[in-house]
Amino acid sequence: MIRIEDFQLTDLLMKMYDNSAEAIFFFDRHRKVISMNTAAELILDPEVLDRMAAGDSEAICLSCKGYTSEQELRTCLACYIKNPQQDLSSFQVYLDTKGKGVIPYTGSYQTIDEENGIRVFMLRDLTKQYKTQESLNQKMMMKNIIKAQEDERKRISRELHDSVAQEMLSSLVELRVLKYMNIDTEVLKKVQQTEGSLMRLLDDIRHLSVELRPATLDDLGLEAAFRTHFKWIEKNYGLVVHFTSELQSKRYGGEIETVVYRICQEAVFNALKYANTDEITVRLFEKGDYLKLHVVDEGQGFDLNANHPKGTGLGLYGMRERAALVEGDIIILSDLGKGTIVRLEIPLTKG
Repeated sequence: MIRIEDFQLTDLLMKMYDNSAEAIFFFDRHRKVISMNTAAELILDPEVLDRMAAGDSEAICLSCKGYTSEQELRTCLACYIKNPQQDLSSFQVYLDTKGKGVIPYTGSYQTIDEENGIRVFMLRDLTKQYKTQESLNQKMMMKNIIKAQEDERKRISRELHDSVAQEMLSSLVELRVLKYMNIDTEVLKKVQQTEGSLMRLLDDIRHLSVELRPATLDDLGLEAAFRTHFKWIEKNYGLVVHFTSELQSKRYGGEIETVVYRICQEAVFNALKYANTDEITVRLFEKGDYLKLHVVDEGQGFDLNANHPKGTGLGLYGMRERAALVEGDIIILSDLGKGTIVRLEIPLTKG
């Protein structure tokens, strides 16, 4: 171990005191502040500093908004400063700081000189940690909400396919039997009309089941799900989707596949509704350590800076939210008369 002379140690401690980002206060046995470093001075209002300089033992209370106890988030009961017999090595306290409002700090209040009753009060700003934690909590909450939505979509989709659609199919079979029975022309015509209505309703239910959660996405992956979806788009809306995939049927985690599918689905439907185009190009590929999706149309485009773009704007917001769940980035490029490009890239390795 390196040996440090006393004078060197004193010099280092003084440098730490002067240059530390932590606020440091020294109190005497009467709770009066006898010294504070620059970081401490910067967080206190001039009135508090003046009263401290005048020897007011209650001056710090003008800034302190309470500390966190086992019973309350902020309390002044059993105040840490008024408990000389108690060493508090780590606790949370709130201070009304100069120009920043009430800030959460982690604090420590300990005796360093028993004979002279000297105690040190140290504060470290927790704002950055709180923001990081809040961001993480929001992200986890969003993940859980979207997972719950997808799970419920999957449940309803299977219920429609395995129960409702099957029951309707059975009804259709029974209805068709009537056509071979001895019934008059009017009844036969009505049966045929009802059969046609049931067939259309059955197709609608099957489509709704697929839109809620395509079984091919879970069973066969992105390529199969996209090909099925784009065939349905072309059949029902006449929109031609030129789809190319360079994945060779490769599979990814369920969360990544869901994000890519939903973002592409939203981008294609946005083009269908607003782009006024007959063709869209979709490319799915890997490059480096990223899974990439490009959705391109040469339609009428839109102004990204417009205050009131067509639609609610929630679709674009939802795409960005979903991309963030898998650490992905989404770039949307568009201009009036120049079409729209949606680029998604998702890292496949996390450092």
